[in-house]
Amino acid sequence: MPESSDFASLGLVCGIEIHQQLDTAAKLFCGCPTSIRDVGESDHQFFRRLRPARSELGEIDRAALEEVLVSRKFIYCSYDSTCLVEADEEPPSELNPEALEIGLVVSKLLSMQIADEVHTMRKIVIDGSNTSGFQRTAYIASHGGIETSSGRVGIDTICLEEEAARIVEVRGDEVVYSLDRLGIPLVEICTSPDIVSPSHAREVARRLGMILRSTGRVKRGLGTIRQDVNVSIRDGARVEIKGVQELNLIETIVAVEARRQQLLLEIKDELKGRGARVHRRVADVTEIFAGTGSKVIKAALKRGGAVLAVRLGGFAGLLGKEIQPGRRLGSELSDRAKRAGVGGIFHSDELPAYGITDEEVEMVRRSLEAGEGDSVVMVAALRDRAEAAMKAVLERAQEALIGVPEETRRALPEGTSEYMRPLPGSARMYPETDVPPVLVAPEYVASLDLPELFDERAARFEEEYRLRREFATLMAESPYFHLFEEAVRDLSLSPALVVRTLEMIPRELEGDGVSISNLTEDRYLDALSLVAGGSLAKEGIPQLLETMAKNPELSAAQAAKAAGLLGVDQGGVEEVVARIVAEKEAFVRERGEEAALGPMMGLVMKELRGKADGALVSAALKRAIHRTLSD
Repeated sequence: MPESSDFASLGLVCGIEIHQQLDTAAKLFCGCPTSIRDVGESDHQFFRRLRPARSELGEIDRAALEEVLVSRKFIYCSYDSTCLVEADEEPPSELNPEALEIGLVVSKLLSMQIADEVHTMRKIVIDGSNTSGFQRTAYIASHGGIETSSGRVGIDTICLEEEAARIVEVRGDEVVYSLDRLGIPLVEICTSPDIVSPSHAREVARRLGMILRSTGRVKRGLGTIRQDVNVSIRDGARVEIKGVQELNLIETIVAVEARRQQLLLEIKDELKGRGARVHRRVADVTEIFAGTGSKVIKAALKRGGAVLAVRLGGFAGLLGKEIQPGRRLGSELSDRAKRAGVGGIFHSDELPAYGITDEEVEMVRRSLEAGEGDSVVMVAALRDRAEAAMKAVLERAQEALIGVPEETRRALPEGTSEYMRPLPGSARMYPETDVPPVLVAPEYVASLDLPELFDERAARFEEEYRLRREFATLMAESPYFHLFEEAVRDLSLSPALVVRTLEMIPRELEGDGVSISNLTEDRYLDALSLVAGGSLAKEGIPQLLETMAKNPELSAAQAAKAAGLLGVDQGGVEEVVARIVAEKEAFVRERGEEAALGPMMGLVMKELRGKADGALVSAALKRAIHRTLSD
């Protein structure tokens, strides 16, 4: 990864948007629960076809226009836990007050200026993820900030939004969505473009995520938080990369996008030097492929399709130039073509291939009057789609002559990105007339209690309880942090032992396939109380918790008895130790006191593990070995 100074020299400008699901009892504009369902539980389906709407000024958003390049049918799965609001068959209810409260708490934590009135807007979205054709969003605060290692980063706005429906299946021109997720409250946090490097972007995202989790009122798990990253470099353009779900991926996403824009600018300069030109004539070259051996083209022609081709003057060798790991300029043209519903494109930098011969390529070049320095791009599909695809290819090729196009891109798992749609404009937003504004009284805002931030709690745990940093961080972020403090304070137990009991052992049990859902706070406390009272050795905690998890009807004491973990007193320990040392007397004499201690401890603990404290056993074993060697 290049140094921060390298990105400064590129003129990197970066900001991020965090979208976090809130853990509320109900959705943002109806009373339905915010639980995710199995699509097999759906009891009803319906479908819609969506069209863009004009703004109050009569404009149509450019991003929405591109969504209708292909007419798609959207199928929605509903449940007994969804209602007519999600189906857009009933007006929305008032803004969820619980979601607003959480949003205001987050706003205070970020030192935001909170709005006196919260107004809900409609944001046009016609990709099918909202049955209504728009997403409802409510601005609640602005002008905040956080401190970072590279200076202050401004927080421009915080909004409440409704989560989109989730895609279940894509089958050609049909997209199946599930309505269980639609309407779950989201908080959207948008930073200023103050981020100076990829590592700084990761730091900012981590801190914002930490602040959100510190409220204890956000959902956890994959898909519940998403980051969108906005990136540009000097002479480049603002590009929004959506859907980054892994914190560790943000750094790569920013670095790769900065490099992509740098390479696109180099390509622009090369094209300019060549006097490159995009020829607008689209040629029908279907006859050339009448007897082709290409399976892709034959399949398209069999469906009644056509093969169309265009000439890109001066582009030779540049469509195959890599601008992201594993992705080339040709991939950018292909992404645009796919929006028209085709499977992809062929271009001369990668041909002959896919069953297309040199002879066929040469015939296409002659039909287009393409010279040695020109590229040829082809597409095989139903004619209307092929024509739309060629139009998109020509537009993207023309943008290559200018440099970096403004656009919205989708994050890919390896840290690269692909085209989604143009950046939306101001025509995308208009007022929501069905939801009344909410007055936000200063007295109400002042009354909201702020949580202790995880980072602050971890620092306190590290100092107050002398925990190692990793233990302090683990416990600070745990939902059982208060139980940790109670056990250490009231039961006089080792802080490290309590951390292991509440966090590490349960994870180990889960890894072994044990369901720990039955281990509630009360049951953890009962288990720790047995240790504090001397009825259970700390070594017996894993087996005890496993027994309690598998037998929820048993109390901690009953589970300890069932597992054979009831404590052995001092006399019992001495008896077991003496017997085992006597059995292994020859071994002890051969090895000597120091060398024999470890193996003998293993034998004794095999019998006493969980029934007696390890320190007590070790002391008794040392005495017994010493006596044996002294005789």
